[in-house]
Amino acid sequence: MGDVVRAPWNGYFVTGFDTCSQVLRGRNWLAPDLAWQERQDDSKQWDAVATREMTTTLARLNAPEHTCQRRSLGNLFDRSTIERLAPDVERDTDRLLDELAEKLRWGEADFVSTVSEQLPVSTVGSWLGIPPEDYPHILEITHNQVFAQELLPAKSQLAVSAEATLALRAYFTELVARRRAEPRHDVLTGWIHTWDAMEPDREKADEILYRLTMFVTIASLETTATLLTSMVHLLTEPTRWAWLRQYPEHIDAAVDEVLRYDPPIHINTRIAAEDTVLAGVPIKKDSMIHVLYGAANHDPRRNPDPAGFDILRGGSHLTFGGGVHYCLGAALAKLEARTLLARMLDRFPTLRTVTPPQYAPRMVFRRITSLGVAL
Repeated sequence: MGDVVRAPWNGYFVTGFDTCSQVLRGRNWLAPDLAWQERQDDSKQWDAVATREMTTTLARLNAPEHTCQRRSLGNLFDRSTIERLAPDVERDTDRLLDELAEKLRWGEADFVSTVSEQLPVSTVGSWLGIPPEDYPHILEITHNQVFAQELLPAKSQLAVSAEATLALRAYFTELVARRRAEPRHDVLTGWIHTWDAMEPDREKADEILYRLTMFVTIASLETTATLLTSMVHLLTEPTRWAWLRQYPEHIDAAVDEVLRYDPPIHINTRIAAEDTVLAGVPIKKDSMIHVLYGAANHDPRRNPDPAGFDILRGGSHLTFGGGVHYCLGAALAKLEARTLLARMLDRFPTLRTVTPPQYAPRMVFRRITSLGVAL
């Protein structure tokens, strides 16, 4: 239908790889922040508690607020940080695969609840100093909160998301307060020192710290868990699994092809900062532009035969976004994926999928709720 297709509201779907990349990287395409929402005739549709809460997080900020907050985090997952985190990820991976192996002794096991949801929360939880006994609570409220980030959330979904949002605020506000009272040699304590130096108003600083800590946590869980599950679903086809066991040097390429073929996020929205033309289509200021990651990744002009799953494709994808909003946790997600895949290839030579993945009713933040595996 074209690179830019009119949506049934004041918006457009963007499908082509190059056009999506242009939107993601261009400075004249903005995140839908509070200022934009308040300019809309139907601004009440943005008044839901969870919607407004997420609009003040990093993903929905524009310069200069976005620039300031992102710089305060530093280069979260640079090479040295990834190297420091690698032993912890390996330890948690081995522990979870021990649990999976025990379950597989008796037949089938659900990969999602046993491994793919547990590894990301263990990784980011340990990194931020979240007590392990709180992980189930964090997972539950995260699952419920992201309904507010859907393209067209139902009232019932917004109600569930509102309750989860209040729980997230209570939890992470308390986490920041505890760390302020009992500093550690960890990343959250570092952020507290940074914002104390930048913002003399302690209450305002703690509000920003809450939003950053909450956002980094929830952004690290849903997407990575879906990536890990999709990876197992796509790669445990017997021929592929056997080939990867023989050629483990292609593990990184396999992870990238999973990211291209089935991205955890399908839609991201930007706003036109001014009247412009995109791929020959006139776009008015403040119009919504919905970047379709899956469509872009399957653009045959960028990735020939896009419906084929080819580990040696050497293609490219936009799954981590682009520009100033490029995914903060991309390197961490890849670390978890390649560590898990390498360990599984070694430990489970005959692993296979026995039930298809079950998906939550979402369009934006996709979530696989179960995937049956066996030996």
